[in-house]
Amino acid sequence: MNGPYLLRLLCLCFASFFAVNAAAGFLISFVSRAAVRSAESMRARSAARFLFAVRVLPGALGIAAVLALCVPSYLWLEPQASSERIGWACLALALLGAAGWLVTLARVTRALVFSSRFNRAWQQTGCETLLHGESSKAVIVEKDGPLLALAGVFRPRLLVSQAVLRSLSPEELELALQHENAHRTSRDNLKRLFLLLSPAPVPLLRGFSSIERCWAKFSEWAADDEAVRGDSHRALSLAAALLRVARMGAAPRLSFLHTSLCADDHDLSARIERLLRIQPLPAKSQSSARTLALGSSFGVIVCAGALLVLPSTLSLVHRLLELLLR
Repeated sequence: MNGPYLLRLLCLCFASFFAVNAAAGFLISFVSRAAVRSAESMRARSAARFLFAVRVLPGALGIAAVLALCVPSYLWLEPQASSERIGWACLALALLGAAGWLVTLARVTRALVFSSRFNRAWQQTGCETLLHGESSKAVIVEKDGPLLALAGVFRPRLLVSQAVLRSLSPEELELALQHENAHRTSRDNLKRLFLLLSPAPVPLLRGFSSIERCWAKFSEWAADDEAVRGDSHRALSLAAALLRVARMGAAPRLSFLHTSLCADDHDLSARIERLLRIQPLPAKSQSSARTLALGSSFGVIVCAGALLVLPSTLSLVHRLLELLLR
């Protein structure tokens, strides 16, 4: 492969990604209120999963379009001896797509560096201890502030300050730790990384803030639900733990890649009120399982159909790419 051939492919990849991501992103922004209203009628865990899928969908579609359609059609049908020039429209879209990824990678790098420095500082000043009822060690920090957080993306660790250990009763501490372990089980820190990795429809334009805020709210509610397990007494103890930690003063500044018991929780009062009227968790209905099975079957059928008509699909995509290059 010669340089101009690869350069055209690179421009087409960035341009195609930007076009698909922007189109899907603006559509998601347009229906974001409806998506949030729909999530409010679901259980907290289902709502969090739904909003997360909605948020990362535009970027996922853009990457899928590039890897499954753009690159194969170009490599299969575009002759290497071709001397086509890149048009201004294609170049502009490619620059926007590249700029979007640069902004995204800069945001992710900044968050990872801050998170790494935070974790290293606390691990150097703290000590590892196996708390009662825990299967992995937590880092106990000599700090008066309200620190109870899950730090780390791939191997999350619990960070707990001595002040929190002194302030909470054994039952309150157990429920607070179970809340953070629920975040660990659902890999919420990793999901936060994927949120950062999802480019905006247009560089420097954050069009999904409402969806991200609601996802964070429902993920906290879901962790509360999994900690209390529908028990009103446990819910009351967790609410008391939230109040005690919130009244201890300002929490340390955390990275976006950390989850904390109540840091930056702007709807703490609503969360506590919800715990005070907690209801037993309903069993998963058969209709939900049936819906999931039907959705999975439909996805398999669509993918199989796409594979059956792949040559004609790639030919159509190549013609569209030819138009885009001009």
